[in-house]
Amino acid sequence: MKPKIYLYGTSGQYGNYLAALTEAGAEPVLSRDLFRACGCDGLLLPGGGTRMAAAQYAAAAREWQGGGQKPCGTCPACRKVFSGIHPDVITVRDEAHKNLSVDTVRQIRADAYIRPNEGARKVYIFPDCTILTEQDQNVLLKIVEEGPPYAAFLFCAENSSVVLQTLRSRCVELKLHPAVTVEKESSEAGVELCRLLAAGKRGTVTELMVRLEKKRLDRDGLAAMLDQARTLLAAALLAQYGQAPEGPDAALIVQLGKRLTKQRIMGTIELLQTYRGACSYNVGASHVLGALAVELEEIL
Repeated sequence: MKPKIYLYGTSGQYGNYLAALTEAGAEPVLSRDLFRACGCDGLLLPGGGTRMAAAQYAAAAREWQGGGQKPCGTCPACRKVFSGIHPDVITVRDEAHKNLSVDTVRQIRADAYIRPNEGARKVYIFPDCTILTEQDQNVLLKIVEEGPPYAAFLFCAENSSVVLQTLRSRCVELKLHPAVTVEKESSEAGVELCRLLAAGKRGTVTELMVRLEKKRLDRDGLAAMLDQARTLLAAALLAQYGQAPEGPDAALIVQLGKRLTKQRIMGTIELLQTYRGACSYNVGASHVLGALAVELEEIL
């Protein structure tokens, strides 16, 4: 059976905190297509945003050794992938040349036939397909199509047209949408929500929800607020695993990581995702705010 190469979108909903891990640092949201396609042998991720985040998530799904959701984000294999130190997940670069040298590609082709060191798969991530020449892609074609069953190839590209038609003809293409721009006011509300969670003072979250209801926050604004809060919580979870936060909210992320346990952060992310999903249906924002306040107050 020929391996398939998928093009993912970055918009859409998902129901697990693991996808939020890849959003840390305002990275794009991954679609359900990523979950469905995690078992394929080759992936092509076109479009704007941070494609490497999606590639890491897909790589972790292949190296996962935990239970339940694949990947779990907590087993040694997943943690190594997200930290960039898994020996069987190789990011293909060639710093010495403008384009990827054909010798480098041939080394990858030969290396693919060496069995994994410790994982179930060997995963090769190509973070920028624009550095792949026509000769490079022709060399890769056979190994992608007929390589060993444990080898997987993740191709990232701003535009899928940089990939040769011979490679694209083996693709299942799913349109990539750019990440949604978060409105400033809703983004600030998401940051404020995380400050209150980090402070741990009961009643303050309810007060925030009441203020937002009085401002007649609509479903789109509520969704943007939840996205921002979820992104910060995901960064706090990564910080607990040793990844130092960056950006203007770094101090808040550290505070969240100290205030909440891993389990509580994961539970809160899943809770926010549940209510984020409600925003896609004909549910009033005021009802969501009220229900969310009750559940978040129990976390404090």
